[in-house]
Amino acid sequence: MTSFDEIYDQPDPRDFFRVLGHWDYQTPQHAQGVFRRMAAARTRTARATGPVTVLDICCSYGINAALLNHDLTLEDLYAHYTAPQTAALTTAELIEWDRAYYAAHRRPDAVRVIGLDTAANAIDYALAVGLLDEGFAENLEVAPPTADFRRAAQPTRLITITGGVSFLSPRTFQPLVAAAHRQVWVAAFVLRTGSYQPIADGLKPYGLITEKAAAPTYPQRRFTSAHEQRHAINAVTALGEDPCGKETAGYFHTAVHLSRPTNDATAHPLATFLRDV
Repeated sequence: MTSFDEIYDQPDPRDFFRVLGHWDYQTPQHAQGVFRRMAAARTRTARATGPVTVLDICCSYGINAALLNHDLTLEDLYAHYTAPQTAALTTAELIEWDRAYYAAHRRPDAVRVIGLDTAANAIDYALAVGLLDEGFAENLEVAPPTADFRRAAQPTRLITITGGVSFLSPRTFQPLVAAAHRQVWVAAFVLRTGSYQPIADGLKPYGLITEKAAAPTYPQRRFTSAHEQRHAINAVTALGEDPCGKETAGYFHTAVHLSRPTNDATAHPLATFLRDV
């Protein structure tokens, strides 16, 4: 896959939206309604007196939090961050503008969001503009979570991820699930070019059973080259999936995986979260 490493840890997200917008990156928009419905279900299940806590893994600049908690679309964010007036601002000026921008679009049912990413600059931005309630620049693949992160993760009821699964193992998920005071749900949009099975297996000891939605699948972004497309088609085929009309049509595709206790799966069928997306 093409590397976009240079855009993930900038002082602000302008390059992120400029570069990925060119390739029609869209996964967070597909996740918006899915995650909102899941967060609402967790609120009902928990009989919570306050907002449910969501922990977003590989949160980057807080994009999932922006879409979850604000009356905005991903297209709105592309327009906002690529506008000519935005380009003229310093990072400090953009942060001030964004604080007001997100405050003006805040939803009354906003949930508490904790972010995890290895990109410290991206975390700092998301905290500065109010998208994250807490954020941690840690790599759980190489070291256990800090005491502060474990503490923050304790009230988590829903873990989300829309990118980066290909680079993760159960080492990232297990300590977060273990730290939570109650059983959590883990919701992931996973590229069809790789297997989620190692992570699913790693969640089983915590009483979480993983379901994969066979349909629908969701476009992630356009391929950057014919070579990248061939690689994706071959990888999807090797995993026993059909690339026709999906990867063959020019886009990476993702599938939703949801890990949770069996009784929750019975009470809230996965298909109910995927409607109207």
